[in-house]
Amino acid sequence: AVLFVMMVAAGSVQAGGAAARGGEMSVDCSDCHGPDGKGDDQTPTIAGMDEAEHIAKLKAYASGEKIDPTDMMGDIARGLNETDMADLVAYYKSLGGN
Repeated sequence: AVLFVMMVAAGSVQAGGAAARGGEMSVDCSDCHGPDGKGDDQTPTIAGMDEAEHIAKLKAYASGEKIDPTDMMGDIARGLNETDMADLVAYYKSLGGN
């Protein structure tokens, strides 16, 4: 029972992501999405985005299921592991939307 509780606790910590680390990693993202994650006419807002939706989109780009015209998102997403994705998503969620 103790092992089960420890596994559940570790999983929930991992799922949340480290926003501070994500902020440090966000340099490439900000080139297109802006330093505030709010994008522009050509690039979508990712600030405040639902975490599950954001992770799903990153994974879709990484797998090639989703492709942008330049495949820039695919190139970036393929370079991210699960922890990287969780941290970036936590950072952009912390910025809030609109």
